[in-house]
Amino acid sequence: MLKLYNTLTGTVEEFHPLEEGMVRFYTCGPTVYDYAHIGNFRTFVFQDLLRRYLRYSGYRVIHVMNITDVDDKTIQNARRQGMTLKEYTAKYTEAFLEDSRALRIDPQDFMPRATDHIPEMVALIRKLEERGYTYRKDGSIYFSIARYPEYGKLSKIDFSATQPGARIDADRYAKEDARDFVLWKAKKEGEDFWETEIGPGRPGWHIECSAMSMKYLGETFDIHCGGVDLIFPHHENEIAQSECATGKPFVRYWVHPEFLIVEG
Repeated sequence: MLKLYNTLTGTVEEFHPLEEGMVRFYTCGPTVYDYAHIGNFRTFVFQDLLRRYLRYSGYRVIHVMNITDVDDKTIQNARRQGMTLKEYTAKYTEAFLEDSRALRIDPQDFMPRATDHIPEMVALIRKLEERGYTYRKDGSIYFSIARYPEYGKLSKIDFSATQPGARIDADRYAKEDARDFVLWKAKKEGEDFWETEIGPGRPGWHIECSAMSMKYLGETFDIHCGGVDLIFPHHENEIAQSECATGKPFVRYWVHPEFLIVEG
């Protein structure tokens, strides 16, 4: 019998998949702006062990792990080094795969790159617009958490203490407002962008994982894994945008490995 600590419920639960004999499993993969360090690989070794155990237990496992190959850091670093975004991220993607092989981490069934799934992200944003969960500002599209009363159910953060105008000034959180977050970032001079039906620009970080996970695993799947640092805002935002777009529960078991601790 497998038991998992489920961040969503805050309890240790027996694992029961949605479909008997089948496990659909997603891991938030690396953002390839630099080499991954040993702390990053703690999550990837953990998810490898979990997947191996599930298969050993007789389950068929479909495992997806994404590659985030477009965000502020990848774009800025590529420009700084005089490389295209594709050239720059290919270098660090291959380094990540090489390190994974050295650690004997088994390959995933699917490893989608964000830049290959822009149409899926645009379609998901369109759904959210049609359902009334978004607003536009200066060419960008934002998710309004005021329209989603369940926001915070994963992280258990008290948002009554959050100031509406506050900003999270870090690219990995797409510089979204503390109470609302960006789905689509408007085109900026000198930055990579895509011409789409929702306007020229590029995806926010959170929408990438929702679109890719649901493409390969369906609108509701069994396990979502990622480092404990991703609980908020990344995974909280994934839940919000996914469940608002589909009207269905997004993930049953949220599993978050803790940080690697060195010397105590």
